[in-house]
Amino acid sequence: MFSKIKSVGLFGIDTYMIEIEADVSGGLPAFDIVGLPDTAVKESRDRVRAAIKNCGYKFPTGRITVNLAPADKKKEGAVYDLPILLAILSASKQITLPHIDAVFLGELSLDGKVRPINGVLAMTIAAKQNNIENAFVPKENSIEAAVIDGISVYGVGDVKELIAHLVEGEEIEKATFVNSETEFSVNMPDFSDVKGQIAAKKALEVAAAGGHNILMIGPPGAGKSMLAKRIPTILPEMTFEESIETTKIHSIAGILKKDDPLVTVRPFRSPHHTISAVGLTGGGTIPKPGEISLAHNGVLFLDELPEFKRDAMEALRQPIEDGVITVSRASGSATYPSSVMLVSAMNPCPCGNYGHPTKQCTCTQNMVLKYLNRISGPMLDRIDLHIEVPPVDYTAISDNSKEETSAEIRARVNKARKIQIERYKGTGITCNARLTPKMLREFCVLTDDASTYLNRCFDELGMSARAYDRILKVSRTIADLDGSEMIEKRHVLSAIRFRTLDRKYWAT
Repeated sequence: MFSKIKSVGLFGIDTYMIEIEADVSGGLPAFDIVGLPDTAVKESRDRVRAAIKNCGYKFPTGRITVNLAPADKKKEGAVYDLPILLAILSASKQITLPHIDAVFLGELSLDGKVRPINGVLAMTIAAKQNNIENAFVPKENSIEAAVIDGISVYGVGDVKELIAHLVEGEEIEKATFVNSETEFSVNMPDFSDVKGQIAAKKALEVAAAGGHNILMIGPPGAGKSMLAKRIPTILPEMTFEESIETTKIHSIAGILKKDDPLVTVRPFRSPHHTISAVGLTGGGTIPKPGEISLAHNGVLFLDELPEFKRDAMEALRQPIEDGVITVSRASGSATYPSSVMLVSAMNPCPCGNYGHPTKQCTCTQNMVLKYLNRISGPMLDRIDLHIEVPPVDYTAISDNSKEETSAEIRARVNKARKIQIERYKGTGITCNARLTPKMLREFCVLTDDASTYLNRCFDELGMSARAYDRILKVSRTIADLDGSEMIEKRHVLSAIRFRTLDRKYWAT
């Protein structure tokens, strides 16, 4: 006999509908799974056989063929265990499934319990887009799937519970998601802890407001890492669409929190400098998201930037420019979003004291140049703001006056970002850093004084076309923070000051 069950396939971040077809016929006992299954899918045979027996059903004798259609797409993981079991029980006439428009997802344990899987949110979105009305998912993934409106989600604990719901009318309660406002913990680091560094704080405020990439250069102990770790507390609030995008990637990577299935705080990823290019960009036999995609809509912090492998750094050039990264493997290619705010920090030389006002640098000029040149010109050109973080003197450290809090800075950042969201409504752009060249001409309108000044600086500083575009974007953000519709000369002046530090170090 023959039966058919719907499920969802996942390759990278792309999803597609799958039909699990089961045929039970006479002949010598055999159990075959076809349709380009990987090892984990082939092992479903043993898990399904044991689960059927341990749930009180009879495993069919004869020839069992399970087809995962379409047969030209690679299938991976244990997500198809549950629909395969249902298809076999239905084909062997041990249960009669009602006509229900639903997808089934879940890994089985040998005793019939349904275990959680990765990528449930992406699969539920695919089911809804294909007008599927119901989704049966592992109970531990049910709140994650219930984030999506317009589809009924049921959390399944074990096979007996599911069959009782489908056949005997003992309904499983629908999963519901309650969106709770996530507040920053009082224990999170705050900008009020940072003494001095007024210019650096202002630069980070501009970067957060416009989503701009930033490089901090300064000696050890100046506070570069301290400043970077406080960036999440001033980032603008996420829109619901951004939350869904980010949650989808984290779901596929399997790093979602069980008690908080919707990512509502912008991610902050800080990989160690020993990470490989694949670790940053993503990869594997079946391409998985890397650190730059896990930081999507948030911050990717690279501390000690020159210590990263050259190929890893250079691999970031295209994704931070385009906002997406395509990982190609023999099994296929997967495209992941990578719209991140790149924050990097570095010392000016191997010993860290080059240019220090009081400490002696022990490096030779060649050592300094070799260290700085680990960062290529094209990579440096893609960073919007280059700022110096000087050492803090005793007067600033011992000053007991109250510093500005993260909440105060974040209020200004939120105000500027809301202006940008309203300005670019309907374009898919949410911040100034993502403006296209065509949009620059429309939205970055300069006053006559600002245009004349930028023209002179372009020639005198020998700017590239990319540097020109990025100065316009930063100027637009500074004007938004200032509440100005047009970009004035002072806004351009500030943007250029934030980008000329390379002349001090890389021109040595």
